[in-house]
Amino acid sequence: MEKETLNLVKTFEVPFIIDIIEIKEVNGLNLEGWFLWFILFWVFVLITLMGIGGFFMFRKFLKALPKQDGKSDLDWQNYYLDKTIHLWNDESKELLNELVSPVPELFRQVAKEKIAGKIGEIALKEKAKSITHDLIIKGYIQATPKRDHKFLRKKLDEMKIDVSPYEQYFE
Repeated sequence: MEKETLNLVKTFEVPFIIDIIEIKEVNGLNLEGWFLWFILFWVFVLITLMGIGGFFMFRKFLKALPKQDGKSDLDWQNYYLDKTIHLWNDESKELLNELVSPVPELFRQVAKEKIAGKIGEIALKEKAKSITHDLIIKGYIQATPKRDHKFLRKKLDEMKIDVSPYEQYFE
């Protein structure tokens, strides 16, 4: 009986070790040299792009979540746009298009909708009869994030628009 126990112990004395460095083939693919670097590069690129896309999708998801009043930021934006669409004339649309021209093409439509929504909100609060130059500048300043106010001022200076009456909206 003791001999059998000793034999069992001896058979398991040699540990089973896989040397990772010696594995060069996975399912028939030779993973060494340029092909390994090619695969690693694309893994990195795809993970990075999915992370960036996920970040923007998550931000959009947060904007679509209902607030305490039951409506999301996007719902309110669409509400203000729908209520004030008839107040916009060609001149005010052209001014808005000129103001959002520095925004990259990919984000321009979203920026335009956000700014127009803010302008609509202000127009409804002030019970405006039409969207004026003054309302557009106020809405443009208020809808723009503070980090972009430097570029906003630069654009208004290029258009020769005096910002002194609107300084209170920059804060």
